[in-house]
Amino acid sequence: MNVENEVKKVVESHGAKLYDTEIANEQGHTVYRVYIVKEGGVDLDLCADISRDLSPMLDVYPPVSGQYYLEVSSPGVERTLKKPEHFKNSVGENVYLKLSSGDKVKGKLAGFENGEVIIKTEHGEKRYPLTSIRKARTYYEW
Repeated sequence: MNVENEVKKVVESHGAKLYDTEIANEQGHTVYRVYIVKEGGVDLDLCADISRDLSPMLDVYPPVSGQYYLEVSSPGVERTLKKPEHFKNSVGENVYLKLSSGDKVKGKLAGFENGEVIIKTEHGEKRYPLTSIRKARTYYEW
């Protein structure tokens, strides 16, 4: 059984979409994070409802071995971009890329096509293959 697919079904049953999952180690504790998005926004009640529905399923099919904490939340305004759909859904937003070469790029996400991220900067548009991107996230100018 694929745990992420089952998590996705539970999230979708609440009218939300699964953005991503991650396993983190914080202060000696393992945390299984489920990031969700929903048209109109994510609120605390939605996170609590999804968490309550996920808990029994994850007790039977744990996402990690050993003890862990479940956390359900929105990915936030400044969020990590990993999957092609993350880039497609973030077109028009400001992004920061860290490339495999060590270079850093900031600009507006103009598109994602054929496995390439298209960034518009003051110097024009440039394409970066997804495979050349080590880290990517949106950022908000305060």
